[in-house]
Amino acid sequence: MLTEAQAWQALDAVPDPEIPVVSVTELGIIRELRCDDDAVTVVVTPTYSGCPATEVIGSTVRDALLAAGAASVELQTRLDPAWTSDWIGEAAREKLRAYGIVPPTGRAAVGGVQPIRFVKKTLTCPRCGSTDTERLSEFGSTACKATWRCKSCLEPFEYFKPI
Repeated sequence: MLTEAQAWQALDAVPDPEIPVVSVTELGIIRELRCDDDAVTVVVTPTYSGCPATEVIGSTVRDALLAAGAASVELQTRLDPAWTSDWIGEAAREKLRAYGIVPPTGRAAVGGVQPIRFVKKTLTCPRCGSTDTERLSEFGSTACKATWRCKSCLEPFEYFKPI
């Protein structure tokens, strides 16, 4: 019989297919897990409803749980509440930074009416630490990332946008 702790441990080893340095649990997209005997139910909230990695995530989650001893795996997708980058754990944020992706800054899901701020965003280069950076494109290799460049070391880097 697969325990809940064993199931979580198996999911901790499943990398996000678009950012393999973090797991699906560290990214915060696994919202719920239930073990009933050898049947496991997993509730996944994709980073956004049109995320192209959703099917890959589902199949790797299923494969990991079956390999860990689950007799069957039911995957459910939950879009409400919508995923927010606030669900990314602090350890995962450090892994992103070490990988060369600036983690989201601020809080995205504070709720209520938010004032519009016309303040230029300053990001710290994950390679050299300079704050002399500029945005090159609002969209990077995935819709949830933007492409930036450091003016000091001239290296491009990605910024995981607050969602």
